[in-house]
Amino acid sequence: MAKLRAVRGTQDLLPEAWARHHHVEKTARRVAFLFNYRSVATPIFEFTDVFARTLGETSDVVTKEMYTFADKGGESLTLRPENTAGVARAFISGNLQQQLPLKYFYSGPMFRHERPQKGRLRQFHQIGIELLGVPVPAADIEVIQAGAHVLDALGVRDVTRLELNTLGDAESRTAYREALVAYFTCRQSELSEEGRSRLLRNPLRLLDSKDGRDRAISAEAPRYDDYLNAFSADFFAEVCEGLDTLGIAYRRNPRLVRGLDYYGHTAFEFVTDALGAQGAVIAGGRYDGLISTMGGPLTPGIGWAGGIERLAMLATDYPEAPPVVSLVPVGPAAEKAALPLADSLRRAGIAVDLGLSGNLKRRMQQANRIGAQLAVLLGDDEIAKGVATLRDMKDGAQREVPIDQLAAALTP
Repeated sequence: MAKLRAVRGTQDLLPEAWARHHHVEKTARRVAFLFNYRSVATPIFEFTDVFARTLGETSDVVTKEMYTFADKGGESLTLRPENTAGVARAFISGNLQQQLPLKYFYSGPMFRHERPQKGRLRQFHQIGIELLGVPVPAADIEVIQAGAHVLDALGVRDVTRLELNTLGDAESRTAYREALVAYFTCRQSELSEEGRSRLLRNPLRLLDSKDGRDRAISAEAPRYDDYLNAFSADFFAEVCEGLDTLGIAYRRNPRLVRGLDYYGHTAFEFVTDALGAQGAVIAGGRYDGLISTMGGPLTPGIGWAGGIERLAMLATDYPEAPPVVSLVPVGPAAEKAALPLADSLRRAGIAVDLGLSGNLKRRMQQANRIGAQLAVLLGDDEIAKGVATLRDMKDGAQREVPIDQLAAALTP
C-alpha cells in the first residue's frame, strides 16, 4: 500500500501552525471590526460561470489554475480561487442593493492549481475586506488604511512596503490598451512565448511579466499616465493625498496592473522582501465594473485579500496558548473524583488536561510534554483531607490547596 501523504500543494495545520494561522485571522477580524466591516462567509464552491466571467475567460486563473468539476447533476462547479467574485454573487442573489454601502470581512480557504513553493499553496487561506457602494476616493483610502492597520497589529508593517498604481477608468484603460497593443505588436518577435500569448489575451499583463525579455521591452512601453483622462488623474491624486495625510508611505509602481479583468482605478499591494519570490502579502484594488458584469446593478466596489500563510510566516511574534493545568489522579478513587473536578475547573475558565491513563510517572511525563506550568496531584491521601497537591512544573515546589479553593489558586 502506498504511503499516505498530503496532496501536493496542501498542508496540515497542526497545533503550532494553526495557532499562527488563527492569530492572523483573529487579528485581522478585530481590526476590520474597528472599521465596521462585518463578517460574512460564502460557499467554497460556486457555479463555474461566477469565476469564468468575472476573472476573465482568458486570465491565467481561469485558463490554468481553477479546480473545476461536474457535480452529479451535470453542473460545472469550481472551488473558489478568490473570494471577491463570491461576495459579488452573494450581493446580487441576496438583492442587497438597497442596503448599500456594505462593508464585509471574510476569511477562508481558496484553491488554485499553481506550482507549489514557499508561500504559495494549492489550498491556501485568505483574509479580505470588500467595500461596496462607495464610488469616491475616500473608500480607496479607507480600504488601504485598514490593510495597513492589520499589518501594524500583526507587527509586520516595518517589513512591508505599499506599492500603488492607477488603472484609470474604462475610457482610460481602453486608450492605454490600444497603445500597448500597437507598441508590443511592433516588437512581437522579441517577446517570450508567454508574452506573445498575453499580447493576444490581456496586453496589460505584459507589464508585470517576470520574463527578462518581456521586462526589457516593457521598460520602453508607453506610460499609463499619458493616457489617463482628467477624471482618472484627479481620482488618483486624491487617493495619494489621503494616504499622505494619514502618513501611509507608498511607492508608485507602474507595473502593478493586477491579474484580474475587473479592476480599475486604484491598484495596490503590500509587499515584502522577506519571503522570496512570493512578496505580496495583501493585494487589492477597485472593481467598479464587476457586479454589473455578473448581471447585477452598476455598483462600485473596492477591497483587498491577504494571504494568511504568508502573513503567518512574517508574524513570528504571536500570543502563546493559555497555560494548561495537568490534573494527575493516582488510584481508582482519584480517577473517579478527577472527572467532576476537571469539569468544575473548566467551567471556571481554566484549561485542564486530564491524564486519562498510565501510572504517575507517565502522566507527569505527559504534563511536561504538553508544557503544563502546574500539575494538580490527586491521590487517596488528598481525597481524605479534601485537598489537592499543586506542583510547579519548573522548580518542583509543592503545596496543598483545599479543593474548594483550587480554582482561585489556579486563576492568574
